[in-house]
Amino acid sequence: AGPGLKVISTLSVGFDHLALDEIKKRGIRVGYTPDVLTDATAELSVALLLSACRRLPEAAEQVKSGGWTTWKPLWMCGYGLSDSTVGIIGLGRIGQAVARRLKPFGVRKFLYTGSGPKPESAAEFGAEFVPLTRLAEESDFVVVTCALTPATQGMCNKDFFARMKKTSVFVNTSRGAVVNQEDLYDALAHGQIAAAGLDVTTPEPLPTDHPLLSLKNCVILPHIGSATYATRSTMAVLAANNLLAGLRGEPMPHELKL
Repeated sequence: AGPGLKVISTLSVGFDHLALDEIKKRGIRVGYTPDVLTDATAELSVALLLSACRRLPEAAEQVKSGGWTTWKPLWMCGYGLSDSTVGIIGLGRIGQAVARRLKPFGVRKFLYTGSGPKPESAAEFGAEFVPLTRLAEESDFVVVTCALTPATQGMCNKDFFARMKKTSVFVNTSRGAVVNQEDLYDALAHGQIAAAGLDVTTPEPLPTDHPLLSLKNCVILPHIGSATYATRSTMAVLAANNLLAGLRGEPMPHELKL
């Protein structure tokens, strides 16, 4: 963009798509849109979790294809949240909002992991801070809501999935690169874990011939975490106000501190 670029405003809470080192070197200010998409993304995370654990897309397809015949006791059975252990990777704004929504389902215990303990945030859910390995081993449901950083890139890999229970469900609404997709495919295809729900992939859009799309126990959405009319409208206004404030040399409503 050349030396004329003074301000960048992104219509997102994530900023892993920005060349932050170069931006910082050039003294460019960055506006982003946190907070305003927390609720919408948390709602979608819960919807995706329920879709995966109760096999909703698979069941809906059976109705259309004629697979729905006489009543069978174990047909289309999945896994419920009641009395379960939920592990949240990244107990930030969205992670907390997810836990807040899952608690009324009768979740027995919340575990979380991240860069460090967050006792004040965790207190609301009685959540316990544990290492990633223990979270994988004990959780019935794993929900990934962390930011993509060098530390989190590829953290959900072969070793992680091998530690999970065969009855566990994995959900990612953060960034695709947090997951090693080849390892996830192997875990799902070989029954190492029960199911997965992804709103984010690598790349995006995911090629239509990608192996993950051939699996019945993997629900994939096209990165629609914040896609409600109200949320996208609020994000757009905030992004515009960030840009205008930056151009005026004023404090932005939401500036990324580099």
